Amino acid sequence: MKLAKNIILNTDSYKASMFKQYPMGTTGVYSYIESRGGKYDETVFFGLQAFIKEYLLEPITQTDIDIADEIWTAHGEPFNRSGWQYILDNHAGYLPVVIRAVPEGTVVPVKNVLATIENTDPQCYWLTTWLETALLRAIWYPTTVASNSYESKKIILKYLEKNGDPTTIDFKLHDFGARGVSSLESAGIGGAAHLVNFMGSDTISGVLYAREYYNAGIAGFSIPAAEHSTITSWGRDNEVEAYRNMLTQFAKPGSIVAVVSDSYDIYNACKLWGTELNAEVVNSGATLVVRPDSGNPSEVVVECLRILEKYFGSTINDKGYRVLRNVRVIQGDGIDHSSIRSILFCMDIAGYSADNIAFGQGGALLQAVDRDTQKFAMKCSSAEINGEWRDVQKDPITDPGKKSKAGRVTLWTNSGGEFASGVTAPLGWTDKGTGWTDALSEVFRDGKLVNEISFEQVRANARK
Repeated sequence: MKLAKNIILNTDSYKASMFKQYPMGTTGVYSYIESRGGKYDETVFFGLQAFIKEYLLEPITQTDIDIADEIWTAHGEPFNRSGWQYILDNHAGYLPVVIRAVPEGTVVPVKNVLATIENTDPQCYWLTTWLETALLRAIWYPTTVASNSYESKKIILKYLEKNGDPTTIDFKLHDFGARGVSSLESAGIGGAAHLVNFMGSDTISGVLYAREYYNAGIAGFSIPAAEHSTITSWGRDNEVEAYRNMLTQFAKPGSIVAVVSDSYDIYNACKLWGTELNAEVVNSGATLVVRPDSGNPSEVVVECLRILEKYFGSTINDKGYRVLRNVRVIQGDGIDHSSIRSILFCMDIAGYSADNIAFGQGGALLQAVDRDTQKFAMKCSSAEINGEWRDVQKDPITDPGKKSKAGRVTLWTNSGGEFASGVTAPLGWTDKGTGWTDALSEVFRDGKLVNEISFEQVRANARK
């Protein structure tokens, strides 16, 4: 048994003592998760189903309890052995909680409830708080990555609508982040989150996670591509032969081949592609994708396009912008929202369509996020004490932004399906008028996954 899979050990250390901290007579604890604000005005909800499938569908065992007792006690914390034994004896080891959430892929303005959790057995009121660490982590990371990717999509789509072909958006941002994250699990979770918005990825772990937890087929695709080691191993004097080998091996009619071309001199490489290798590129029937990998991205990309256009030519699309023949550029160094905007702006000013470029993003896509990027929090908002539900709320005088919501809150959507701001309200909201419905639905109850969602539906929700 892997200790990391033991849900009794999957929490913050201090939470082990919380079963002794609630008022006498407590029988229910209700908590919610939200983005309190942050870098983006809205979030793309994703990742909950993967967590449920991986950690919540297997019951705890007597061995789990015994090992947890040993570890918590040695660690210096009190262990609620009787509570966990109760779950094993009375619920066959399945956790008596219900989790409700918006459908994954839903784009929700910040400061609204995304998910809620409460215990379903009054003896297990302490379990809601116990699960905070794992549940919040399971939501904030993939949701923030999906939101990060979604923001990039909006920027790129804006330029495609202005000067290019918007139907190509799915392959305009390629995930290069596998090596830039902290773990294989992060690569899988974050990689799948990116695939909610795009279909290009070199993070195979993300493809596998989408397949494993959301029943996807092959959710992401890649192409043969060179790296510096395979180019520089030919030696500087044989740079052309290194490039020619890529064409020989992979350039076929209709194929796409990406070649990093700045191991030495990116501008000279573009000239080599356009002169010595021109006929081979054109006659292959493939599309060559030249990859710069250093320098000022906006300047380098536009200059590469100018050189390549000189030798391969271009056509004018129906929006009046130039699209290169036979060749494209992918910029995978220094990519973030600011550089994407800058590159596309400079291309637009120079008369080049966004059709000419794709982007690759690594650590800035999957790793350069944290819980505070979107100010994620899970807070208790109501507790049942002596048979009465009481509002629970924090309101620190030193930081109004951390004021939490009160009551058994949920997310409401209007008849048009729009998640406008200000739709978070209590479950018993009675003065809402007509056309409003509770946007949260059960996804987990007492050890069972309910309302399973496919990756196809997640993607569809994110496109609304």
